[in-house]
Amino acid sequence: MNSPYERCQIYERILDHINEGVFVVDRDMRITYFNAAAERITGFSAAEAIGEYCYDILRSTYCPTACALKESLESGLHVGERELTIYSRDQREIPVSVSTSPLRDEDGNLIAGVETFRDLSLIHFLREEIQESHTHHDIITKNPTLLDMIGHLPDIAQSDLPVLIEGESGTGKELFAQAIHRLSIRQDKRLVRLNCAAIPDNLIESELFGYRKGAFTGAYQNKPGKFNLADAGTLFMDEIGELSPHVQAKLLRVLEDGCVEAIGALEPEQVNFRLISATHRSLSSMVESNLFRQDLYYRIGVIRIPLPPLRERREDIPLLIDHFIQILNAQLGKSVERLSPDACKLLMDYDFPGNIRQLRNILEHAFVLCHGKTIRSNHFPSEIRASGRKTSIPGGSNLREIERETLRMAMKRSGGNITRAAEDLGIHRTTLWRKLNKYGIK
Repeated sequence: MNSPYERCQIYERILDHINEGVFVVDRDMRITYFNAAAERITGFSAAEAIGEYCYDILRSTYCPTACALKESLESGLHVGERELTIYSRDQREIPVSVSTSPLRDEDGNLIAGVETFRDLSLIHFLREEIQESHTHHDIITKNPTLLDMIGHLPDIAQSDLPVLIEGESGTGKELFAQAIHRLSIRQDKRLVRLNCAAIPDNLIESELFGYRKGAFTGAYQNKPGKFNLADAGTLFMDEIGELSPHVQAKLLRVLEDGCVEAIGALEPEQVNFRLISATHRSLSSMVESNLFRQDLYYRIGVIRIPLPPLRERREDIPLLIDHFIQILNAQLGKSVERLSPDACKLLMDYDFPGNIRQLRNILEHAFVLCHGKTIRSNHFPSEIRASGRKTSIPGGSNLREIERETLRMAMKRSGGNITRAAEDLGIHRTTLWRKLNKYGIK
């Protein structure tokens, strides 16, 4: 039987062979154990880390206000999968996912805390590579309004003026922002994203402006703000309508004089970035209600791009369905080819409060349940099946156009085989032939 000391050594050797960083702190937040993966990710050796306060080693963006490990020690509960950024020994930003748990002795007394963390750098790099590759050619539409906007995107991108993209959630605002950046003179620089709705009010200012070491309790190192990170590039501020009046005033000052002063800094810094904003709110109504500054509204909206909701561009639904079927087949290793006529009609009649994002989610749900080549209405979520009501077709579309597009899609899926297309649509071959001639489809 191994002694407790020998068992401890075995456990440490096991922990040194896993990919996740692991460290243990005592009740005073001093590190008592630091595994090999923690050394590799942070750049600090175990000898350097042990005995130090964890916030001097990990130096997380959440250390000052929302430490997960401290939360576990105080509550005695597990905290799981919280994404944040730490700074390595050489000041590199490292995105990580952390989980923390309290450690108790045999009598149930809380004696320490343990944190595991995964390096997300590769995942973030690949995600940004995919997102940065978007151009206006990735915007799928045949809607006249959107086609007109897309035609102006190169001119908008080259202007370097602030852009405000307005539209409901899920309409593709970020895709337009990425396209503008990729077409602009700043395309070789960074596109920095900030979701204003996802950052608590007490953190948004430090996220935007950054801070200097010692500026406040918990500011253990210098942290650059989004303005600095976007210098020479583009800053995309999503959900800008969620900013508090205090932060709105500070943003306006930055846009007017081009200077940023980090919290605790002695001197302001000059920055040069292109601002693209987005919102699902009506900022003009917020201005009337004194919830959004009028001067800032005009400053960020020199160029405005209003994106129509999916229910006003129903002619795009078949195109988007085809697009997502190809993507999901590749991602999930399936071979779905089509939607049944009743499933297609259900989606054509639906209002899509979540717009394009919701359409994709619906198809993802259907892909999980579909084990053949045809998605049917029973594969959709229950709320979609329950909708089953007819909807008018606004935005210049009509039933004739939708029928023509449905026929065209069926012929495309069948490779031009009329018999297969007729079976797909659930109509007689002669009926399909007559309709193809009616619409001039070859």
